[in-house]
Amino acid sequence: MKTPTRLLAALGLALGLSLPALAQTTMKISISVAQNSHQGVAIDTFAREVEKRTGGRYKVQGFYSGSLGGERESIEAVQLGTQELTFSSTGPVPNFVPEARILDIPFLFRDKAHARAVLDGAIGQDMLKPFESKGFKALAWGENGVRHMTNSKRAVNSPDDLKGLKMRTMENPVHVAAYKGFGIITTPMAFPEVFTALQQGTVDGQENPLSVIMAAKFEQVQKHLTLTGHVYSPAIFLMNKGAFDKLSAADKQHFLDAAKEAVKANRARVDEDDAKGVAELRAKGMQVVENPDKSKFQAALTPVYAEFEKQFGKANIDRIRNAR
Repeated sequence: MKTPTRLLAALGLALGLSLPALAQTTMKISISVAQNSHQGVAIDTFAREVEKRTGGRYKVQGFYSGSLGGERESIEAVQLGTQELTFSSTGPVPNFVPEARILDIPFLFRDKAHARAVLDGAIGQDMLKPFESKGFKALAWGENGVRHMTNSKRAVNSPDDLKGLKMRTMENPVHVAAYKGFGIITTPMAFPEVFTALQQGTVDGQENPLSVIMAAKFEQVQKHLTLTGHVYSPAIFLMNKGAFDKLSAADKQHFLDAAKEAVKANRARVDEDDAKGVAELRAKGMQVVENPDKSKFQAALTPVYAEFEKQFGKANIDRIRNAR
C-alpha cells in the first residue's frame, strides 16, 4: 500500500512544482522607439511591476524600435487582440478614439506640470472611458513630451521660417491642420520610416520631444533644432479589452497599479532628457534656437484655432486651458 501513496505524493510534488510554469501567461507590449528611451523605461518598468505584483503569473515581453510595426499598427493589433498591450504617443490615437483629438491642439497646455495635472485629474480620467467601446482598456496616461521642430534646411526663428518646409507629421488630423497653418508642407508618416526619409531628403524636417529626437539619433540627419514647444504630446498604455476583462479583480488592479508606477518612471526620464537634451544635441553638432517668440507661433494659428473651437467646442478647450 505504501507504493501508491508514495506515487501520489511524488505526483503531487511534480504537479505542484509545474503549476507556476503552467499558469504563467506571457503578453506582448511594444513601442516604436528604442529601448533606451523614455518609452522604453515605461514598458520595462511596467513589465517588472506586473511580474512582481502577480507573483510571476504574468510576464510582459517588450518589443522596441517598431519591431512589431509603427504606433498605428500596434494600436490596431491591440484592438484586434493579436497583441495584448502597447505604449504609444497619442499621435495615431484619434483614428481609433476621436475624442482624444482635443489633447493634440497646439499650445493647449502651459507646461508639463499643467498637462500632467489635467491627465491625472478628472478631465484626463474621463477621457480614458471612451476607449472601452473601441476594444481597449486604457490603463493610464503616460508622456511622450513637449514637441519641438528640427530640419536640415535653415534655422527657424519665427513661423515665416517654416513656410515651404516639407515636414513629417504624425498620422493625426489635428497636427496636420495646425502645421498647414504654419505654411508647412505636411507629410504624414509612421515613425519607423522617419529616419530614412530625413536621410534621403524625402522630407526636410520633423517635430518631436527631445527624448524622441535623442533616442532616434535625429542629430545625424538634422542640423537645426528650434524649441517651439508647440504641442504637449501625451502617451498612453493600451490593453486589449478582452484580455483585461479576463483578469481577476485583483490582477486588474495589479495591471492598473503597474501602469501608474511605469508612468512615474516615464515622466522622470522625460524630465531628465529635457534637462540635458539641448547641451547633448549641441555637442553632437545641432544648431539650437532656444527661445523663439512663441506668441508669434500662436498668432500664426489664429485661423486654425477658430476651426478647432468649432470642432471641439470653445468651452471644452477652455476647461483644459484654465485647469489649475
